[in-house]
Amino acid sequence: MNPEKISPEKHAENQQWLFLFGAWLIAALSTLGSLFFSEVMELVPCVLCWYQRIFLFPLAVILLIGLFPRLDNHVVRYALPLAIIGLLFTVYHILLFYGLIPENMQPCSKGVSCSDDSMILFGFLPIPLLSLAAFSTIIFLLLKVRKA
Repeated sequence: MNPEKISPEKHAENQQWLFLFGAWLIAALSTLGSLFFSEVMELVPCVLCWYQRIFLFPLAVILLIGLFPRLDNHVVRYALPLAIIGLLFTVYHILLFYGLIPENMQPCSKGVSCSDDSMILFGFLPIPLLSLAAFSTIIFLLLKVRKA
């Protein structure tokens, strides 16, 4: 029994697809998790959470389309800027959450606070850290796709 030899090009293509699938999976799970927090757990999102959602939700669709090579093979061009901007909002949110940004620079003056106790899950896990992990991992995987 001879295993088929895979050409280096085909191997790189398979690797790209797996990285892209991983990025889509994280974007999809993060989108579903975000909707679960707001719709099921009835946690009202703060202003910065809404901005992060603006950049996260389209990633789930764009990356899904990118999984089908015949539709678009330049998905990184579209997805990477969204992920980077979402990460910037997330970093700002984390700095705000931990009190490293002065009160006069906080966008959450009306409505839900961006740094109150409702932003903590299970008593120890801040929601902005989940967003940081998601955007960072998506960016890492998209860079791996571009490199491969």
